[in-house]
Amino acid sequence: MSSNPVSTEQDLVDPSVVSEPLRVHEYEGPTGHPLFSRLRLLVDYRFFVLRVTACGLMLATVLAFLIRPTYESRTQLMPPDSEFSSGLASLLAMNVQSGSGLGMIAGELLGLKTSGSLFVGILRSRTVEDRIIDKFDLKSVYNVRRMQDARRILEENTQMSEDRKSGIITIAVADHSPQRATAIAESYISELDRLVVELNTSAAHRERIFLEGRLKSVKQDLDSSAKQLSEFSSKNATIDIKDEGRAMLDAAAILQGHLIAAQSELEGLRQIFSDGNVRVRAARARVDELQKKLDQMGGVDPAATAPAGVADSVYPSLRKLPLLAVTYSELYRNTKIQETLFELLTQQAELAKVQEAKETPSVKVLDSPVIPEKKSFPPRLLIMFLGALFAFMLGTLWTLGKASWQGTDPRHPGKLLAMETYTKIKGDLGLTSGNGNGLRHVADKILWFKRPPNQP
Repeated sequence: MSSNPVSTEQDLVDPSVVSEPLRVHEYEGPTGHPLFSRLRLLVDYRFFVLRVTACGLMLATVLAFLIRPTYESRTQLMPPDSEFSSGLASLLAMNVQSGSGLGMIAGELLGLKTSGSLFVGILRSRTVEDRIIDKFDLKSVYNVRRMQDARRILEENTQMSEDRKSGIITIAVADHSPQRATAIAESYISELDRLVVELNTSAAHRERIFLEGRLKSVKQDLDSSAKQLSEFSSKNATIDIKDEGRAMLDAAAILQGHLIAAQSELEGLRQIFSDGNVRVRAARARVDELQKKLDQMGGVDPAATAPAGVADSVYPSLRKLPLLAVTYSELYRNTKIQETLFELLTQQAELAKVQEAKETPSVKVLDSPVIPEKKSFPPRLLIMFLGALFAFMLGTLWTLGKASWQGTDPRHPGKLLAMETYTKIKGDLGLTSGNGNGLRHVADKILWFKRPPNQP
């Protein structure tokens, strides 16, 4: 090959000529403006640029269809009620010192302005994420061994946001499986509802817990008192000391009246008949029986004056009633106190449950997650368009750069330094053999980078 820098027409057409000069100034039009020269250069090398663009489009198309599709399931939650207490934030702040899973977000929750942000913070907590990871075995799905890596990937695949104006919370879960994405979104809702109930520390909640514990203690005391009262009443034949004493006094008064009448009758009969008369003996027997009954009710020991078995009585005597009344009244009073306390605590516990239900924020689902029918990623048309655009820009820059490089004076210091550096790197990489020329020849054949035949 001749060392003459002026190339012949045969050299301009042959793509194997590596020293072919592409000088931009040769394309300058009548105006001599550099923009027109570059546009004309690109028009002449349009086939090269189109081939590079086509290669980029094909590569981008293959890449777009090789990427595994991702599906996104979305759900929206209504903002919590305005009566929501700040007890959850206080509990989370306490968990910072204890090192629990929810303590990691306590610092942010203490400065929250809306309770919806608190919901988002709870959903981002380690407790919720760990439960979801264990439920769906996401470590195997994400092909990781550590829980920390699974949390990171789950956070990347889950987007949570709160609308500042409406307060609506949006949860978007992305996954390669549309069914799993929907199930994870539903799990976020259920875990949020479950955790809010577990961490509710409102005044009504604390009151309800206290009342329920107090109810259990009072119930045990009431059962014990009722049992003692029943055993005492059964042992001493006492049902109601007041009514029973009043009834026994009335019965004793009646017996006393009958006894006085019988004694009067007996004295009258003695004045008429002798002691052996039948009527006299009958009257005496009646008087004796009435006296025994009266003595029995009065508490006099009838064992000395009556045969065996007469001392047995269903009810206690009048003498024993005052002694029994003291113990009975104490047991009865204790039982009534426990009953009254149990009734009051039951009413207060029910009221506390109602108040707790009002203060506990319920998770209200505005839009339930549904199985997505269309993939959310990758955007294949966009990838293909960007790939073609990048290839077009690369071909354009390559054409303009090569023309500018070949138009630079070979004795330019910058060009000499670049050539020297390129030669050294090529020698270090072992590309000084003929393989380099062969590869370049193949690339030139593929891209057909040569001057148009009609180039002057």
